[in-house]
Amino acid sequence: MLVERGLKVMNVEVVGEAYAIASNYLRKSGAMPDTYLTNDRLLEIIVRMFHRGEGNKLRLANKAITQFQAARLEAE
Repeated sequence: MLVERGLKVMNVEVVGEAYAIASNYLRKSGAMPDTYLTNDRLLEIIVRMFHRGEGNKLRLANKAITQFQAARLEAE
């Protein structure tokens, strides 16, 4: 499904599937709490990369995991 946001069109399925992959991994690894609430920081990372041109859900998920974990390590 394509959703118009201003002048950009966003493929919600790609973003949603990338989020599902990344959040599942991060929850199982203990890097993110095991809740059903959307993690805004992770979603923001994925959407930002999508807007920069990354459209592959696996690459989006892997890069988001890396950035999420790096930000978490910096905070500690």
